[in-house]
Amino acid sequence: MKYSFGLLGYPLAHSLSPRLHSAALKEMHLKGEYHLYAISPDADGRRNMERILAEMRAGNLQGLNVTIPHKQTVMEFLDGLSPTAGAIGAVNTILLDSGRLIGDNTDAPGFSTDLERVFPKCRELTANREGTSPLALVLGAGGAARAVVYALAQAGWRVVIAARRPAQAEQLAAELNPAIGELLAVALEDRALKDYCASARLIVNATSAGMLPDVESCPWPARLPYPPSAFVYDLVYKPAQTTLLRQARANGLESANGLGMLIEQAALALERWTGLPVPRQAMRRAVEGPNASLPAQDIPNPTINT
Repeated sequence: MKYSFGLLGYPLAHSLSPRLHSAALKEMHLKGEYHLYAISPDADGRRNMERILAEMRAGNLQGLNVTIPHKQTVMEFLDGLSPTAGAIGAVNTILLDSGRLIGDNTDAPGFSTDLERVFPKCRELTANREGTSPLALVLGAGGAARAVVYALAQAGWRVVIAARRPAQAEQLAAELNPAIGELLAVALEDRALKDYCASARLIVNATSAGMLPDVESCPWPARLPYPPSAFVYDLVYKPAQTTLLRQARANGLESANGLGMLIEQAALALERWTGLPVPRQAMRRAVEGPNASLPAQDIPNPTINT
């Protein structure tokens, strides 16, 4: 059997997904291909998305990933949601089940797994459920933030959602509260966040600030000191060293980018599509280290404009 997978999103010129999945499929001795479907967020893009999903429903595609800006808008085209995707309210993986398209979310477990890898102390911080839960600040309120907030709350963190548009943070908190309990929502500005800085043990950037090509931007308010004991996790992985991560390390804080989350969520999706264990190390070697032919920011990937 030859598999056919793909990614829905916009823009996609810098996506590492084809390289990750190709490396895994080769290591698994499976034939397959992974396409990029650049779906613009307009009426034409909507029609193209419907056409691609129809191809999958017909069995011509065995799996699709979804990235910004379609993690929520794609849901209306699907036939059902997994419990995790339903609770989060965002989809990053689409499965084919007897001709039905089921939306799933591997971002949440992908984030949790990588956070424990790069920040092992997080398990210790959340182990005592009878004490005060550690505080996490999540910057952003989009589809990626939904998965991060869900994963952190499930693990026992108290979560404050901070967004440039406070109404968006409040909406996210209201929509997730029934599934995971009380969440706080504030504006992403120094005055609103300063009361939480002393006790925050984790900062997660779930915005696009700092992502190529806008590499100089930083989501953390310029006049706000960094929490003295926080770990900083930036979902952005291109460039590998964002402004946020450079500032965090300059302030003596441990930090990590989101490449590990990208690898883990991709591996989980491929496992769901094939039913087979996926070699994470092969995926990692494909995008970093001596076996990666180009630095991550320079890896060319063809985009299929539909």
